[in-house]
Amino acid sequence: MKKYLLTGLMVWLPLAITIWVLLWLVGLLDAVFAGFLSGVSAITPTTSAPTIERLHSIPGLGVVLVFAALLVTGALVSNVAGRWWVKQWDKLFTNIPIVKSIYNSVKKVSDTLFSSNGNAFRTALLIQYPRAGSWTIGFQTGTPGGEVASHLGEEFVSVYVPTTPNPTSGFFLMLPRKDVIELDMSVDEALTYVISMGSVAPTAHVPTAPTAPK
Repeated sequence: MKKYLLTGLMVWLPLAITIWVLLWLVGLLDAVFAGFLSGVSAITPTTSAPTIERLHSIPGLGVVLVFAALLVTGALVSNVAGRWWVKQWDKLFTNIPIVKSIYNSVKKVSDTLFSSNGNAFRTALLIQYPRAGSWTIGFQTGTPGGEVASHLGEEFVSVYVPTTPNPTSGFFLMLPRKDVIELDMSVDEALTYVISMGSVAPTAHVPTAPTAPK
């Protein structure tokens, strides 16, 4: 009976956690949309209150509208006029004290993570951490730059080391490139390995032997 219970748990647990995360995300977006509707209702005539209340009662509408807004924004920004408006938006926020520090930091991180030609979180690494002889999985997020790079005497890489089983928290390290080992496994495989605490090992990647010239 214990074997069957554990097998059933292994089948349902990933599905249950996935559904829970999706429901949390839907609830979060609906809450954001509800706040937006509350702000709209405060500045619109009272005659529009019934319509706004009906929108409040539609579950998942916030998710659909957020998805549509992102899609439309991406389409508009893809042309010259849209990029001009984005530049004006950036200029506005970069001239506001305090706000500019937060905005610039988040923008740089998002541009690095979602850039198609960036290398953030595209390479899994094997590193010695937290001491020599103790190995763990990390992800290359780039290379040190600016003043930090001027103080480092050799080629370094920036590495994010996630914690287990929650990879959203971790440690940022700058290590000599000669001290890291690049892995052939994908980022998804490496994350699965970390989240499962090493119980789900990725498939071994065997290098393909070069074909002899004819």
